[in-house]
Amino acid sequence: MPTRNIVPFSPRSQAPAPRLARAIIVTALLCYGTMTVLNVVRTRPETFELVVCVGLVLMVFGVQLAVSSPQARSWPTGRKALVLGLQAVLTFAPLVWFGTNWGSMEGPLAASLLLTLPARYAWPSYGALIAFIPVYNLLAGATIDLVLYFTIAGILTGLVIYGLTRLTDLVHEVHATREELARMAVTQERLRFARDLHDLLGYSLSAITLKGELIHRLIVTRPDKAREETASVLRVARQALADVRLVSSGYRDMSLSEEAASAGTVLAAADIRADVTVECGRLHPVVDTVLATALREGVTNILRHSRVRICSIKAELDDTTVRLGMTNDHPHEPSHLFTAGPGGGSGLDNLRTRFAAIGGGLTAGLQGDGRFHLEVWAPIRPQNDIEALALGPTPPERSAVA
Repeated sequence: MPTRNIVPFSPRSQAPAPRLARAIIVTALLCYGTMTVLNVVRTRPETFELVVCVGLVLMVFGVQLAVSSPQARSWPTGRKALVLGLQAVLTFAPLVWFGTNWGSMEGPLAASLLLTLPARYAWPSYGALIAFIPVYNLLAGATIDLVLYFTIAGILTGLVIYGLTRLTDLVHEVHATREELARMAVTQERLRFARDLHDLLGYSLSAITLKGELIHRLIVTRPDKAREETASVLRVARQALADVRLVSSGYRDMSLSEEAASAGTVLAAADIRADVTVECGRLHPVVDTVLATALREGVTNILRHSRVRICSIKAELDDTTVRLGMTNDHPHEPSHLFTAGPGGGSGLDNLRTRFAAIGGGLTAGLQGDGRFHLEVWAPIRPQNDIEALALGPTPPERSAVA
């Protein structure tokens, strides 16, 4: 299966998108402002009039630029009203001086109405302002062609500025969402790493501890047997190192049958009589891995949390479901089971998460005869893409702990 390469999202690499959207807004406002100045210039005004016109245009579009910023949508009502009032003064007062040459400067104000007012007021206000344009120009003596030009220009200016501003807002929202998704992906990867360390290494470390204690007892009385167990500890330690590498690289492929054979060896070393029956044949790799993880977690907690002497492990396969059951003769409270060390997570919760992700389940508790029973089940074919959600891709092969 091909390796999945996760490329972290870099906000810096995506920063040009919001800046580009903002640059488009600024360019559009400069073009509309230049058109207004040109309308005044064609009447050949005095230098002072031209300077005043340019100053007013810059003020109008400066206010419009502030209204078009993403932060303006969160302004308090009072601030919105103040800015709209200022823009209205800058829009209508020059009409007294420049008359029809002020052109379609009502357009930016129309856009501001759409951007700042609630929808039930914004569009009626926009319509009333657009209706004012032909009425004023007719009363001011403009020709029909100029009336149509100013009206259409006002409609178009308002809608274009409004549309570009909303698109810019959406770009910022998408950009922020991608940053949040990136943070969530990092968090999920950290949780996966912690879960896999608990599930994979807990078993190996428990086996090393158990065999180390056995070697300590045998080294004086049975040195040959101690040497054999030392070789076994080395194999477990090598597998633990391999597990760490698998976790760090995202690979976690395990075999239920291999884990069952390993569990029988480890339990026997702990003087636990284990009846292991696992005859499920070839399983889906994802299902095989999740079931093997459950078996490893169950054996780890038998070694860590109880004084078990007899243990039964059985896996069964029917038409649609694979079931794995573990029963031992020493009762212990479920609240003390499947727990990690300080700062770690819960093994039982980890297992529930894994099985729920593929459409399976888990039960754990004391039976009527006082024995503790853990049962997990999974569909033959996983219902979800657990490789992407929890387990990640799988390597070509992986050996169990010997």
